[in-house]
Amino acid sequence: MRKCFQFLFRHPTVALGGTLLLALIFMAIFAPWIVSKDPMALSPIHRARVPSEQFLFGTDLLGRDVFARVVYGARVSLIVGFTVALLSAVIGTIIGLTSGFVRWVDAIVMRIMDGLMSIPTILLAIALIALTRASLENVIIAITIAEVPRVVRLVRGLALSLREQPYVEAAIAAGASPVRVVFKHIFPNTIAALTVQTTYICGLAILAEASLSFIGAGVPPSIPSWGNIMAEGRALWQIKPHMIAFPAVFLSITILSINMLGDGLRDAIDPRMAKRI
Repeated sequence: MRKCFQFLFRHPTVALGGTLLLALIFMAIFAPWIVSKDPMALSPIHRARVPSEQFLFGTDLLGRDVFARVVYGARVSLIVGFTVALLSAVIGTIIGLTSGFVRWVDAIVMRIMDGLMSIPTILLAIALIALTRASLENVIIAITIAEVPRVVRLVRGLALSLREQPYVEAAIAAGASPVRVVFKHIFPNTIAALTVQTTYICGLAILAEASLSFIGAGVPPSIPSWGNIMAEGRALWQIKPHMIAFPAVFLSITILSINMLGDGLRDAIDPRMAKRI
């Protein structure tokens, strides 16, 4: 516990980013207890209301409580961000280690990764969703496919560098199997950089999901999402800015907290940055 507090004191960016992120996770998990109103309940008589004591964040064009929709929308964003980050890390690490250690696989895999990286994430996700249908699962799959090449290139580069280290060559000379060399000597040394990269992918995934939902290619309107909440309020944003302002603020805070956490972890993991701090 003492070492944990010392680490947080030395790296306040990690502490602040982690605190904000934990608060958002808490809000998403306990959404039914935080808000008492149904985020999908229609009330035409209360439509386009400004923030008040009855409606903290006002209401949208259909009379739905914006506060309830923003709180429940945190679930979609965090689920997408964490799931995409986890899947991208697992799939990208497996492919990257294989590509970095098996030479004939490298030539094939990297050409495929280069082709995927040449297509912008949003366009690739839109194309994949257009072939199926708009749903939370398809959004996660589409963004994951677009983010996997980033992890593959990172892990492959580290594997190529670590493969030439004396201790790896010694393990190979001692008769260690390729699988043992990869998982005992190479993979453990990629975890630090992979952890930082995963935080950035999480933030990018949340922003990508909001962008897709904003243009109508993300989760369906029946599921509250910060992106489609802003999309529904853009028609009256000049006279009713609360419809866009509140979900935009929460989206910005979420991405900011994840980026701060990633920056702090990078500074803590990198020996040169840690020495400066």
